Amino acid sequence: MSINLDFRGRSITRRLAASLLAAAVTLSSAAAALGADQIVLRVGDQKGGNRSLLDISGLAKDLPYRIEWSEFPAAAPILEALNAGALDVGYTGDLSFLSVYAAGAPIKAIGGTRSDAKTQAILVRADSPIKSAADLRGKRLAGTRGGWGQFLIDATLEKAQIKLEDATFAPLGPVDAKIALVAGSIDAWAVWEPYVSFATLRDKARVIADGEGLTPTVTFIVASDSAIASKRAAVQDLVQRLSKARLWSLDHFSEYAKNTAELTKLPEDVLLSAYTAQRTSPIVIDESVVKEIQAASDRATRYGILPKTLDVNKAVDRSFTAAAAGSN
Repeated sequence: MSINLDFRGRSITRRLAASLLAAAVTLSSAAAALGADQIVLRVGDQKGGNRSLLDISGLAKDLPYRIEWSEFPAAAPILEALNAGALDVGYTGDLSFLSVYAAGAPIKAIGGTRSDAKTQAILVRADSPIKSAADLRGKRLAGTRGGWGQFLIDATLEKAQIKLEDATFAPLGPVDAKIALVAGSIDAWAVWEPYVSFATLRDKARVIADGEGLTPTVTFIVASDSAIASKRAAVQDLVQRLSKARLWSLDHFSEYAKNTAELTKLPEDVLLSAYTAQRTSPIVIDESVVKEIQAASDRATRYGILPKTLDVNKAVDRSFTAAAAGSN
């Protein structure tokens, strides 16, 4: 799969900055539309996530609706809550979203962000004999099932011309996988930031492969079909505020890392390293993004990560970022 990495970075950031300034009129219109009967948005979050980003950027002020935040330990239960109708909006990695969508969840991707694909990585211990992806044959490799971890492992093996069955996949979440790597019960671990920075800075783990050219590294803002239909103005406003907050963060990594460190108790230097490497920027869900995610989805189906071929165009709602796309 060929990934156009030029979509990331300062060029898209400048275009989005201009378009989001223009969206101020839309925000004012949304406030008027929401009017006297205050709407409540039920939003799923993780500690140090979107809630804190909105707060520290100043974009949580003067909301024309009320947000009822629910904190979750990971993205998977956010998706479960969206599927069950307990949330209106959440966020998750592209493949995790597609896995739940493929199972029939009444949800759509309506916005999101992109991080540098190099910040998805396969790690080994400092004393490991593994030097590159070519050494992964016959090894035990850990990652999240149905998400970025499993996809990166399979894509890396394929690139190295190693059959998937010639390595053992261990479906482990980040906490368990970190323990297993340190203990030596797995040979390598596929993960993302800030786990990569923590493992390399604190545990002296080594990166032997990354996601460049293999994965879009997109995180989607996801909404239930019900919320899209009944709370559209509020959802639109939230998407725009999150995009503006993400742009703010690009110029305030130190302040952002300090604030998140206080909330999560993660080391500030680890978070600063992660944020600097990721350069997470808002995206427009346009034809380019749909085509890229479709290629990743088809590849995931071939790997057996997704149960069937999906039409990604039906899984997204482009209208929430259409104003930004029109300003490019």
